[in-house]
Amino acid sequence: MGRKKPYETPPAAVWVAFSVLILVGLIYVGWQLLTRPSSPVPRGWNPLMPLHVQDDVTPLTKMKLARAESSLESCLAALDGSAEVIAMSPLEATGGCGIEDRVTLSTVGESQIDPLQTSCAIALRTAMWERHGLQPAAEEIFGTSISVLRQIGSYNCRVIRTPNGNSSRLSTHATGEAIDITGFDLSDGTRIRLMSDWDGDAQKAAFLRAARESACTWFATTLSPDYNSLHADHFHLQSRGWGACR
Repeated sequence: MGRKKPYETPPAAVWVAFSVLILVGLIYVGWQLLTRPSSPVPRGWNPLMPLHVQDDVTPLTKMKLARAESSLESCLAALDGSAEVIAMSPLEATGGCGIEDRVTLSTVGESQIDPLQTSCAIALRTAMWERHGLQPAAEEIFGTSISVLRQIGSYNCRVIRTPNGNSSRLSTHATGEAIDITGFDLSDGTRIRLMSDWDGDAQKAAFLRAARESACTWFATTLSPDYNSLHADHFHLQSRGWGACR
């Protein structure tokens, strides 16, 4: 009987080819799982699924929000069924004012809001705030829901105001990239206003601070009564900015 040949380790190239084959197979399976309409991956965790306001919040949400804001069409798709918005033609005004992705907003989630013209980005961020910040806080603190968001405007062709007078720079209101919220009405009839309740009733004050903290999650800039006297009666919320949360 002849001697058995000793086991020979396959060449490195064979192992590389085998590893590449396994990797390609995993990528293919993963792609199929993500792209199938019946994908078992939840929408919020699926990087290929566009943002929708009703999706669960995940580490991918901020990336999806930025992607949704990249065009009016994707922004409106993200809001579908979660807000009453009417797309409008761009507003062009002198001095750098105007609204590019202009919409009329009248409802966000479960809440009414006095109709206003604003950018789609503000409408989308307000809807995200309402669903994932305001409503949970209202339920936790008051055991009820919010029925109305009170606002005093979005678009306003003006410069930035400061306690020392007007700045020379345009406000984000001049391009519809900000909204001012003065308070909230609850479904049980309770009224909450920043002017009277920021340092008033303990429950209402706690809710307003929870609202401010959650706004900081969904807006690029959030200014509250803690910022300065000009904001004593409202939250100033921007879709762009330097990340201020005050």
